[in-house]
Amino acid sequence: MAAASSASSVHDFTVKDASGKDVDLSVYKGKVLLIVNVASQCGLTNSNYTELSQLYEKYKDQGFEILAFPCNQFGGQEPGSNEEIVQFACTRFKAEYPIFDKVDVNGNNATPLYKYLKSNKGGLFGDSIKWNFSKFLVDKEGRVVDRYAPTTSPLSIEKDIKKRLGSS
Repeated sequence: MAAASSASSVHDFTVKDASGKDVDLSVYKGKVLLIVNVASQCGLTNSNYTELSQLYEKYKDQGFEILAFPCNQFGGQEPGSNEEIVQFACTRFKAEYPIFDKVDVNGNNATPLYKYLKSNKGGLFGDSIKWNFSKFLVDKEGRVVDRYAPTTSPLSIEKDIKKRLGSS
């Protein structure tokens, strides 16, 4: 797995899926990615999961992927096991995009992928992820091109996704 400091793109990282298997993110080369830290018990859960599923359904066949990383660092709002999280997202919100292993996004134990994302696109108040549903837009070459606040509606960034996909 790449260290955040030596990586040149998101594609340099290997992460774990919800069942604990390694996933080399280079399999997403040529795709536009939206990387999101998710939670099941957040006030933003319903709107974000609903709109993420709408975006995915609309653009998945055009080279768009959503990579969801459950995180329990904000108010303990993602307490479940990976299996429970996947069941919740897929049953309640019909999420078809990949949901990965639960991770830390801040602090010493933050996953290297999130260290990389934050170092490439700091937030308004520093690099730390502020809450559930922070979003990073990654271009087809694996470069972090934008960062969105937890309160930014996924549908409001559709224009940026379309631009990166090359569709109007």
